[in-house]
Parts: sequence; C-alpha cells; structure tokens
Amino acid sequence: MLIMIRAIIRPEKVDAVLAALMDAGFPAVTKYAVAGRGKQRGIKIGEVTYDELPKVMLVSVVNESDREFVVKTIIETARSGAKGAFGDGKIFVSEVFEAWTISSGVKETAAAAGEVPA
Repeated sequence: MLIMIRAIIRPEKVDAVLAALMDAGFPAVTKYAVAGRGKQRGIKIGEVTYDELPKVMLVSVVNESDREFVVKTIIETARSGAKGAFGDGKIFVSEVFEAWTISSGVKETAAAAGEVPA
C-alpha cells in the first residue's frame, strides 16, 4: 500500500526537514507555501491578531512499511525544542490508491515496489 504524508510545518524548519528526509533515503517531496491557523487561532501581538500564519506543506508518498519512520523523522526535525511548541505544525497520513508517472504512463503501486498485497 502507498501512503501520502502531508506535513504542515514552520517555514524555518523546512530545510532541516528536507535534509533529514533526503539523508534517510526519501528525496521525493513536493513543497507548497501555505497559510492558516491551528487550534490556537493565530497569534495576537498587541492589538493586532494574525490569524493566517505562513507555513509550508511538504507532501511525500511512501510505502506503508516506511510510514512510521518518515513521520518520526519529520516530527523529530520539525519540533521546536525538546517538548515542541504551539504552531509546530501537523502531519496528515492517508492511503493512496494509485500513482502514475506521467512521462512513462506507468502505474506505480506498492506491489510494484516489492510489497505483497494484504
């Protein structure tokens, strides 16, 4: 099974997370500049409330067997300090039913990557 991992992280953590994923053997990542807010509803500085904070979304598709390792790598690299802080981000994991390489027209599946279907 293929898994899509979407990580929304602080912009200043992007380079470190990308380097950690590359070093771990997961170079294929799509990067988006995004804005939003989490449970903290933004940040208030004086009388001004910033309710759309800049973040970066990283998207990667990996085999199910690599899911926990990739998620752990992102958490350890993107977390602020030992305990983390509000605004460090969120990771979403979902199943990918099919993936196609446009240039070759080849359908990629976990089975093609060596996994045995359940």
